[in-house]
Amino acid sequence: MTMTRRDLLSAAAALAAAPALGARAWAAPLPREADIVVIGAGAAGISAARRVMAANRKVIVVEASGQIGGRCLTDTATFGVPFDRGARWMYNPDSNPMIRLARAAGLDVATAPMGQKIRIGRRNARAGETEEFLATMVRANRAIDEASRGKADVACASVLPKDLGVWAGAAEFVLGAGFAGRDLKELSAVDKARAQDRNAALACRQGMGALIARLGEQVPLALSTPASRVSWSNRDVTVETSAGKIVARAAIVTVSSNVLAAGNIKFTPDIPKRQLDAAAKLGLGSLDRIALQLSGNPLGLGRDDIIIEQSDSTRTALLLANIAGSSLCSIDVGGSFGRDLSAQGEAAMVAFAKEWLTKLFGSEVAAAVKKSSATRWNAAPFTLGAMSSAAPGGQGSRKVLSEPFGCMFLAGEATHETLWGTVDGAWESGERAAEAALRRIGALKNEPAAPAPKQRRRAPAKSPGAPTN
Repeated sequence: MTMTRRDLLSAAAALAAAPALGARAWAAPLPREADIVVIGAGAAGISAARRVMAANRKVIVVEASGQIGGRCLTDTATFGVPFDRGARWMYNPDSNPMIRLARAAGLDVATAPMGQKIRIGRRNARAGETEEFLATMVRANRAIDEASRGKADVACASVLPKDLGVWAGAAEFVLGAGFAGRDLKELSAVDKARAQDRNAALACRQGMGALIARLGEQVPLALSTPASRVSWSNRDVTVETSAGKIVARAAIVTVSSNVLAAGNIKFTPDIPKRQLDAAAKLGLGSLDRIALQLSGNPLGLGRDDIIIEQSDSTRTALLLANIAGSSLCSIDVGGSFGRDLSAQGEAAMVAFAKEWLTKLFGSEVAAAVKKSSATRWNAAPFTLGAMSSAAPGGQGSRKVLSEPFGCMFLAGEATHETLWGTVDGAWESGERAAEAALRRIGALKNEPAAPAPKQRRRAPAKSPGAPTN
């Protein structure tokens, strides 16, 4: 039985084999002064820089890696078709500015694929079995929502109904590893429940990395220029890089919570303990993709079909087959299982993908594999993981992490209280940080901030959700 996208939460999120579209190095000497310096050229960094430019202030973005995009990374070289190694989806088509900007830039943005199926062994689930799974998801979501309204924040796993039966493994994978890169025992019920509705998903056919790179084409940008030290005060900031120092009136730091907590960039004085502790409570989950190019469609699936399996554990995966009508398939793994698998290396990841597909579709699958690749975001030095997820008791850390100190402003998906783990949240956080920095330097009137949009909570009685990345 085929389900609609509203019937299923899917997954996402190692460096690509080729730079994303539009990436370029800084041709001139690095400027020594700017109004605002931005560290990191992912969605948040590009968004922040564009907002500063719109205010006619001088900005420079320094990026440690050799391409724009951060965790939005599109590989076009390995398979000859766009392969999103990181974020895959956008949400909120009625309000998301990225969708309008993408279309204005000539990129193709379309509603994400609708065809999704549950596999039970080597057959598709029957209608009654699918209904059982959906009922299980509704019960699990309702339990988490109810727990989030309690006095104490608890782990999602601790409040799940005890009688989920044969669907327990699939439900835990979809709600935990597939949604946030963490097992439910490591995930805050409040953070999960407050995540904004992500049912209306859209994809960029050229890839999310290509989209961010296109939107960053006019941004003053220095690639392969890691920031090593940031010296800050209430008056100004000095960013030291491999290409020299930049003095600015404010800085926007968009690196991941794991990079921040690891101390890979030195701050003088140190980042306030309040923000550093918040970053540690918002560690990145593990979510990786194993891509296989299969000849002859041995799975017998349609374009962009999404498959999950009935599983007795979280040692499972999500399949996106025949991506955009190509022969490319993506097997997504996450949580503790995905983290352990990734640590074993790409060969072990590909071996698991072949074994998993063989179990579901037959032995001819392995022989049909022509080319393979796998992401390993936990080992990527400039990200150190996939997307942020709050540990039990840590949801309030998102607001803390976004608090400025001195002339410093932090941005990124981890700072968004409802759209964490998404490109949308990263983009919005970059704009928000840029406006705060512009007010700080007197470039904007110190007007009260606009009220936050009303949060759209998931309705427990409806379908369980949609892909996150």
